[in-house]
Amino acid sequence: MTEAASYRRKFLVVIDESDEAGRAVTFAAHRVKRTGGTVVLLSVLETQDFSQFIGVEQVMRAEARAAAERALDAQCARIAELGDIRTETVIREGELVSEIEGLLADDPDIAILVLAAADSPQGPGPLVSTFTSRAAQTRLPVIVTIVPGGMTEEQIISVT
Repeated sequence: MTEAASYRRKFLVVIDESDEAGRAVTFAAHRVKRTGGTVVLLSVLETQDFSQFIGVEQVMRAEARAAAERALDAQCARIAELGDIRTETVIREGELVSEIEGLLADDPDIAILVLAAADSPQGPGPLVSTFTSRAAQTRLPVIVTIVPGGMTEEQIISVT
């Protein structure tokens, strides 16, 4: 099999507790369903949260990992309802933006970072602001897709 034939484009979605994460998953899953590829779900455990409480760091880390696994499992279950869509899950520890960029560097098959903007007068949200800036400066090796904050799930599905 040639390298081109074995390539499977991956869509990266950052999973957290936000509504934006769910909308980004909707876009990526429906896009993969129509065009092929894999949805990669990333959860980042921010380590500075653990170091503030000496003596309970291991407990906090374990609880954060368990919460991340539950969130990833929930999104995988949502995707599974759509049919046969390949998914991968990744949990990393560190600073959010650095870990996203690290995963992009580590996995050359990730071609698209899918983010959803917040539907807020305060702006699109920190990840959208950060990664649109990096994309504009050509510091990213991937395409950044931004799901507008005001789109409904039906509208998101219709454009995939």
